[in-house]
Amino acid sequence: MSFEGKETMLRVVRQEAELFFGMVGADGVWEAPTGAGHWEVRDVVAHLTDTTESYFVAFDAARSDAEVPPAYGLPGMAERVDRQALALREVPQAELIDRLRTDFDKMMGMFDALGPDDWAGFTVPHFYMGPLPVFFYPAFQLMDYGVHSWDIRQGTGRAHGLSGEAADLLVPFMFVLWKYTTGAKDPCELGIRITSGPNAGDTRVSVGPDGMDYAAGDVSDLRAVIEFDPGSFVLTAFGRSNAGTIRGDRAVADRYLNLFFRI
Repeated sequence: MSFEGKETMLRVVRQEAELFFGMVGADGVWEAPTGAGHWEVRDVVAHLTDTTESYFVAFDAARSDAEVPPAYGLPGMAERVDRQALALREVPQAELIDRLRTDFDKMMGMFDALGPDDWAGFTVPHFYMGPLPVFFYPAFQLMDYGVHSWDIRQGTGRAHGLSGEAADLLVPFMFVLWKYTTGAKDPCELGIRITSGPNAGDTRVSVGPDGMDYAAGDVSDLRAVIEFDPGSFVLTAFGRSNAGTIRGDRAVADRYLNLFFRI
C-alpha cells in the first residue's frame, strides 16, 4: 500500500493481465464456463471492460472536483456487475478484447504517472465503495486480472492455482474486503494466520454490531485461529473456495466464515 510498492504492484498487474489476455484470446474459449458462477469467458472480459471504464469516470471526477452520487454500496454489487457484464455479451470476441486491451493500457499509463504524493494522497470515488486512496485502484486491477484468470482456469476443469506474487500482494487487501462485506454482525473474535510470504503473520479480528476491526497481534489467547497460505486466503475471501486450517473452536471459526456476503 506504500509508494515503495508501486513498481512491484504494477509489474505483477501487467504480468497477470498478459496471462489473462493470452487465455481469453484463444480459439474456442469465448463461451466456455468459468469459476465465476454462470459467467462465461466473454462475460468476464465484459466485466473487466465495464469496471475499467468506470475507473476513468471516477478519475475524471476526482481531478475536476465534480460531485458524484453517493456510493452504490457493496451489497448490491454482485447483481449490478452481472447486469453490466451481460449487457456486453453479444460484442464479438476480437472487438471486446481489443476494447479491454485499450482500456488496460490507458489505465496502466495513468498508474505509471502517479507520484509519491498521489499514491496515498489522491482520493478517487469508487462507484461501490466511495472515496478511496488511489493505491486501491492498481490493487483492484490485480484482483480483477489475478482472480478472474483463476476463474477462467477453473472453468477448464484442470488442476491449477493462484500465482504467488499476486496472492502475496493481495493479502492485506483481503482484510479490507472482509471489512466491507461483513453481513450479520454477530459478535465474533478469532485470529487469522497467514503462514507464508512477505505478509505472513497473525491478525486479531473482531466482528460486532459496528462491523469488523482487525489488527496485527498475538492470537494465542483466542478461542479459534484459522491458518491460510496466501492463495487460499485470497480465494476464500473472494468466495471461490472453502479453505483454511482451523485451530481451536470450530464453532467460532464456522460462525466467522459465514458472516460475509459475496461480491
